[in-house]
Amino acid sequence: MKIACLIMAVGITAAASLSAQNAAYPPGVSPAIHKSIQRGLTWLSRNMANDGSWRNSGGYGSYPAAMTGLAGMAFIASGSTPTRGRYWQEVRKSVGFLMKNADANTGVISIPAEEGRSMYGHGFATLYLASVYGMEEDLRKQAKLKRVLDKAVGLIASAQSTAGGWIYTPDSNSDEGSVTVTQIQALRACRMAGIVVDKKVIDKSVDYIKRCQNVDGSIRYSLNSGGDGRPAITAAGVAVLYNAGIYDDQPFVDKAVQYCKKRIKTSVNNTGHHYYAQLYWSQALYQRGGKDWDDYYKSMAKWLMKQQSKDGSWQGDGVGTVYGTAIALTIFQLPYSYAPIYQR
Repeated sequence: MKIACLIMAVGITAAASLSAQNAAYPPGVSPAIHKSIQRGLTWLSRNMANDGSWRNSGGYGSYPAAMTGLAGMAFIASGSTPTRGRYWQEVRKSVGFLMKNADANTGVISIPAEEGRSMYGHGFATLYLASVYGMEEDLRKQAKLKRVLDKAVGLIASAQSTAGGWIYTPDSNSDEGSVTVTQIQALRACRMAGIVVDKKVIDKSVDYIKRCQNVDGSIRYSLNSGGDGRPAITAAGVAVLYNAGIYDDQPFVDKAVQYCKKRIKTSVNNTGHHYYAQLYWSQALYQRGGKDWDDYYKSMAKWLMKQQSKDGSWQGDGVGTVYGTAIALTIFQLPYSYAPIYQR
């Protein structure tokens, strides 16, 4: 009888312990997912360069500003800041790297020798620095960060095409979808952080996304490109429209959402840019919440855990492991809601 009671007591204690452990995670996040996240963060930390940057080594180029911005967002999404959290040093050093490479005259954040297409890096870097701005406790550093962000916003505004979008370099007066959504999200993050952003710039960019929509709800590569829409660009468009405060009560948003539901699958790469598509589609679904998000996160998490390498990294879209790991971690950590731009 005593043995039976002891076994029962141990079982109750273990169950209570497991229950408490699960309660420490946001809804949908399991101990296995948490472990996968920690392995990914450890890999990112170990692969940061001495100067505070991350670089890809694939055929697409190194793109240090873009990769540092993406990796930095993964650490922000984990709850670290420039002064607090397990990875505060990584945040501090990476912020320093990007600020050091912010041109004081033009405002562009880029490493010219390694980034021929500077607007991608500028967009992701600005998004990251804006996310950090409100977390900075050192007033002198915050003031310096504000000067960098003011210049960065000015560069984005001046680089906007007459049609309302952006393209790879700031002085081309042209536009395409993937660069455009990167700039819109960067501007939104800046505005959330208290950096002055001209509303006309955002309104013009939102109108650009709307005019790129096809009859089936998809968003095409660019305003003048014509042809079929692209699932990845459509998902990105939905995410940044939500960021801009435009939701499903607008018919063009709902049409884009329905298109993505039909075309984007968690475990099937039918977009040509699977990680990129999931980066934005996950954000859109997290904003929507409810069953759509719950089902997606469960399926996406299962797929991501299968794709994770033994060293903790992910290879994303053939671009590289920094890119893939940063995106996978961003998706995984959305339920924690630490990064302001991803919050509901």
